[in-house]
Amino acid sequence: MNRTLRILIAGGLFGLLVLVRAFGTEIFYDPFIHYFKNDYLDTSIPDYNSLKLWVSIFFRYALNTVISLAIIYVAFQKKGLVRFSLKFYIAAFVVLGIFYFVLLQFEMINGHLFAFYVRRFLIHPIFVLILLPAFYYQKKLVRAR
Repeated sequence: MNRTLRILIAGGLFGLLVLVRAFGTEIFYDPFIHYFKNDYLDTSIPDYNSLKLWVSIFFRYALNTVISLAIIYVAFQKKGLVRFSLKFYIAAFVVLGIFYFVLLQFEMINGHLFAFYVRRFLIHPIFVLILLPAFYYQKKLVRAR
């Protein structure tokens, strides 16, 4: 695959991530979107359906992960990096998912900011913005040797 085609495909995949973000409020159940947009420090957490929230976050994370893995593959064309990234995404979801739902069960007693950022890592494709430069840097280091 030539460089121009790879750039176009990666740009299209980033466009898909933008669409997931843009239409996330209509597609996925998340009562905390409006909660964190408003004055959340003075109000109690909204009522929510735990199962529905868990399923919604899982599907949103899975959709972002599939698109992110495709971006990583198009950028580097190495299945080993995609396998590593998939393991990383799974481990991150397990750890962050447990943290998030424990925080919700205890009604964010230790503060709202931690829950806000854990939720952000779960519903936004932040990891691809971390992994792409890391893999690029690793690639440059290997070439320099």
